[in-house]
Amino acid sequence: MKLRNALLLSLFTGLVPLHTVQADEWPYPEDVPKVSPVNIGVASDRPIDISRFLMVRSAVAASLNKSSSHIAFISNVTGRRQLWVMPAKGGQAKQLTFGNGITFYRWHPDGQRLLYGADNNGDEREAFYLISIDGREESVALPYSHGFRSFGAFDKEGKRFTYASTERNGRDFDLYMYDFGTAKSRMIYQAEFGFFPSQWRPGTNELLVEETRGEDANNLYVLNTDNGKLTTVFKPEIAAAYEDFNWEPSGKGFYYTSNQDGEMKSLQYYDFKAGKAKTLVQSEYDIENITLCNKGKHLFWTENRDGFDTLYLAPSSNMKATEISMSLGTISVSCSEGKGAIINHFAPNDPGTLSHLNLNTLEQTTLLTPDMAGINPAELIMPESIRFPARDKVMLQGLLYLPKTSQGNKPPLVIDIHGGPTAQSRASWGALTQYLVGKGIAVLEINVRGSTGFGKTYTRLDNQEKRLDSVRDLVDALKWLKQDGRVDADRAAAIGGSYGGYMVNAVMGAYPDAFKAGASFVGVADWVRALETASPGLKASDRIEYGDITEQRWKDFYAKNSPVNTIHQIKAPMFFEHGVNDPRDPVTESDTMVKALRDKNIPVTYLRFPDEGHSIRKLENRVTFFRQLAEFLEKHL
Repeated sequence: MKLRNALLLSLFTGLVPLHTVQADEWPYPEDVPKVSPVNIGVASDRPIDISRFLMVRSAVAASLNKSSSHIAFISNVTGRRQLWVMPAKGGQAKQLTFGNGITFYRWHPDGQRLLYGADNNGDEREAFYLISIDGREESVALPYSHGFRSFGAFDKEGKRFTYASTERNGRDFDLYMYDFGTAKSRMIYQAEFGFFPSQWRPGTNELLVEETRGEDANNLYVLNTDNGKLTTVFKPEIAAAYEDFNWEPSGKGFYYTSNQDGEMKSLQYYDFKAGKAKTLVQSEYDIENITLCNKGKHLFWTENRDGFDTLYLAPSSNMKATEISMSLGTISVSCSEGKGAIINHFAPNDPGTLSHLNLNTLEQTTLLTPDMAGINPAELIMPESIRFPARDKVMLQGLLYLPKTSQGNKPPLVIDIHGGPTAQSRASWGALTQYLVGKGIAVLEINVRGSTGFGKTYTRLDNQEKRLDSVRDLVDALKWLKQDGRVDADRAAAIGGSYGGYMVNAVMGAYPDAFKAGASFVGVADWVRALETASPGLKASDRIEYGDITEQRWKDFYAKNSPVNTIHQIKAPMFFEHGVNDPRDPVTESDTMVKALRDKNIPVTYLRFPDEGHSIRKLENRVTFFRQLAEFLEKHL
């Protein structure tokens, strides 16, 4: 569901507002970053240069093929996200893709081919390709189009796959099925709003289908792909989340997580014939990452404990769980029909380690360790989970990274706000965070109200007219940290990207004396424009998350409270970054903020990348971005 929401957000701000400067009319050529050759210095240099952090190489999104003979993963060893494969028993990895990088991949059911997606410089309009495991045979399955796509799943035989696309009208995600035999796609369900294909029911032509319902919830259906009949499975009165679907091999039912009957997500089983759900595992934490292994005999899941994962394994026959010993961090698991699983571990001091777990003996064997580019992991900082009350007594949470400073010296502070807003700062690898901490700057990765991982109510505390309560949380965090006494909260900056960029734009205008500096990346400036130009699919969720912008009261609310209307109150220096190809938040959002601030002589640094989108993917651009951001923060803190 998280991927589905990300794709819908890509339509959120897809039209350029008429009242702002057009993307190709920007009158400040000096804002186009001048990328210089990467200079990493020497390994003994301290503080460690950002280029070394960005040159760390690791494996992410690792998965096993059907026969458990090979592992595929994504690595940025070339400076771009590329697809690699390696023997599951260990050995030399082989790069399969080249060029500007890939967006996702999936194993074909035959285990000898892979399907991957790639876009054009971050525009998020993907073409789909099929490539052999040795990289010597490659073909285009779906060419580039103007529509957004979301991959669904292969059928068991690998003759077909499903996907959602907006290509019919540029707004609604319809469901399609691609047939390798005919090399053609056909629409299997014409949708309104956001519908996305999930897993095939084994042995049938039936498909689980998700419908987006707000930012943090969805409805679930079964689609008969032969006749197009859609049957409801879950559509409760109060919206809930349903995720991580894993069918039993027999097709009698599926495992999944849901918070329908409580605050936190529990592990559940749905009996398809009986039409009944049963809770198998409950916890005070969200249960996530369900993975069914060994022909349905074993089940993995994780508990999300304040952003740190705990991994469990149980026989599906009795669900007697065993905790798998792992170091602190976040975890993903992949397995197939064999008696082993691949574990991908990440932490603030681990950018991605691959290991093999024997399901019978629970013995772990390391397969691939990250190349740390000369960085000693022992020097990196692990965070402390902190909880503190907001002024209205809501308990907030964050991960606090404290630099090693001389006794008595309090470090300046950066509060880093995640995007979403329905997302969570987790205890995982973060090059920027470690870079800043190494330069003596404390970092709080905050989970303001509206974040996931702390219950259904907490996630919805920023809905509609409560939107600005989460902005206020940033100021309350500063107050608590000042009382805590470990950082210098009077020397603080707010930084964030995407929705986090909006939060920075908002807090710097609404509370102009709180922060000494602000850094906004690909952030929204004008909510009225953003909500009015959203797709019909997103407008369905907007009514829950933001309010119905067709109603005058919501137009008035966002006209008053959008960052564009508090720009005149900003006092502190600002840093902005935006990719010209951004399909989610157009570059004109940051352009508007920058122009207004320069007109009132506020110091502004602006990096306007002509070859990037909603994120910075190219190594040379990332080095330029992070280095200039660090210089900006050091100067103003």
